[in-house]
Amino acid sequence: MQAIILAAGMGNRLGKYTADNTKCMLPVNGKTLIERALDALDAAGVRECVMVVGYKKENVIAFLGNRYKNINVRYVSNDVYNKTNNIYSLYLAKDFLINDDTLLLESDLIFEERLIADMLASPEPTIAAVAAYEPWMDGTVVQLAQGNVIANFIPKKFFNYNEKKTYYKTVNIYKFSKEFSQNTYIPFLEAYCKTMGNNEYYEQVLRVIATLDKHELKAFVLNGQKWYEIDDVQDKQIAEIIFSAAPKEKLAKIQRRYGGYWRFPGVLDFCYLVNPYFPTRQLLNELKASFRDLLTAYPSGLNTQNTLAGKLFSIDEKNILVGNGAAELIRALASELKGSVGVFYPTFNEYPESFLNNEIVAFDSIVGGQIKEKTPDAFDRCDNLLLINPDNPSGDYTPKASVMAFLEKTKNTDKRLILDESFIDFSDYEENPSLLKQELLEEYPNLIVIKSLSKSYGIPGLRLGVLACGDQELIAKIRKNIPIWNVNSFAEYFLQIIGKYVKDYQSACKNIAEERKRFQERLSRIPYLKPFPSQANYVMGKLEGVGAGELAERLLDQDDIFIKDLTGKKGVPDGSFIRVAVRGAADNDRLAAKLTDLAYGE
Repeated sequence: MQAIILAAGMGNRLGKYTADNTKCMLPVNGKTLIERALDALDAAGVRECVMVVGYKKENVIAFLGNRYKNINVRYVSNDVYNKTNNIYSLYLAKDFLINDDTLLLESDLIFEERLIADMLASPEPTIAAVAAYEPWMDGTVVQLAQGNVIANFIPKKFFNYNEKKTYYKTVNIYKFSKEFSQNTYIPFLEAYCKTMGNNEYYEQVLRVIATLDKHELKAFVLNGQKWYEIDDVQDKQIAEIIFSAAPKEKLAKIQRRYGGYWRFPGVLDFCYLVNPYFPTRQLLNELKASFRDLLTAYPSGLNTQNTLAGKLFSIDEKNILVGNGAAELIRALASELKGSVGVFYPTFNEYPESFLNNEIVAFDSIVGGQIKEKTPDAFDRCDNLLLINPDNPSGDYTPKASVMAFLEKTKNTDKRLILDESFIDFSDYEENPSLLKQELLEEYPNLIVIKSLSKSYGIPGLRLGVLACGDQELIAKIRKNIPIWNVNSFAEYFLQIIGKYVKDYQSACKNIAEERKRFQERLSRIPYLKPFPSQANYVMGKLEGVGAGELAERLLDQDDIFIKDLTGKKGVPDGSFIRVAVRGAADNDRLAAKLTDLAYGE
């Protein structure tokens, strides 16, 4: 068994990383792609490798020489790499291809070593490694027939998103038997190059071969083996997470992304907070039906957005503002807020990070490992007070009567209560707990209510939030800090149609409350974990005998489960607190099972 690696291309999309070097010399976490590929080949017992080089070939040759570990390395030069494509690179190596069974690899791949060993262990003589198609993937896709026969190569112009569940992406690692290369592939390769020229892809030849009745080429479907194709800078960043050298490093890198985890389809995200029961399929279909119009049209200005939000919450449009997520509104409020701000810690970091021009008066809400009651006496030490209800990250709920007591402290004063109700719809503590009411805003003009729709309505990708206040002068000042087009057309359309789905939303929130109760009970059976009572769509827990960072690293590295490690968060007593989102029952059971296994050393 030999290997042929195609490494002649320029890799322009990687910018500065390939300005003076070829793509296979790209380091990922301190190790080049070519070293990783050759290490895998060496571990699998491959002893001969042919490198087809072109762009900056002298760097590769100087780096590898004629031998890498136990592998003899030979070179074929594509001197017209800038005028040809990989079909010509493979054509140049055809004399080697017919000499032995061959592993064919492209040089812009990073993959687990076991992938090569698993392919060599396959009894099928000629196979293409493929992975189930994911939305982030680009390049050649195939469809499979019975027996994992590759029945069809799908050109980009014929890609049908309605059939994507039947698609597999080629990993660009192939195992060709000597007989397949001699009798089928090389003859078709020569004919194709003669007819179509050299600026094509070698997969086009495989596409032709797939139409034959021989069915020689079969799929080797990946089953958990990690891989990634690196075409640009973002691919490099993602690959550095997937192939991190240590669990601590992997966790730190994925935390710094602050989202975008759809690019990691294997990761189960218990860190960021969503509503798994909403939007409904009907609502999603309604959004999809208007996709083109929404994508190609400007959204309305802020006045219209405020009218739509006012209609949803029965608030006068002069008393409400729509934001690109609650974060935008928090920043806009902070620019106008005067005086000191009282904050119960731990809290949602966006608030203290926004109040840079205000004195922060800190109150501890976790004392001795227990949640301390929040009382209106806090107003005695500050001009403004932030109350998140339910609290984040604890999930602690302050009853409506107690919140009203806070409000009474503001009467006939210049003090303001900033009430964040982003998670209040998930509470089952009492009926109608929200203070987002027109009559209350008018009666208490010092009340500012902020609500993230992204979290509660399950639309974090749309980025929607509202701020409401009876003080129209303050609303006008805050508005000056918000662009006229601050939300997109999809978000506007959501506000336009959501009224039809209010009952579905209420049912979804009830489902979360029920699942939260079940999930908390399951977590309470884990010996080293004490879950706190919660009225939100997440649960905070205290660990005993294991550190939060250690647990978060272990779950992500070995189980692809991402939880919130609260270590270092202001107001958290030590490094033994975590927060986990409430997801659907199957996901919650998976996490609980992994946590239980750890308790018994499994």
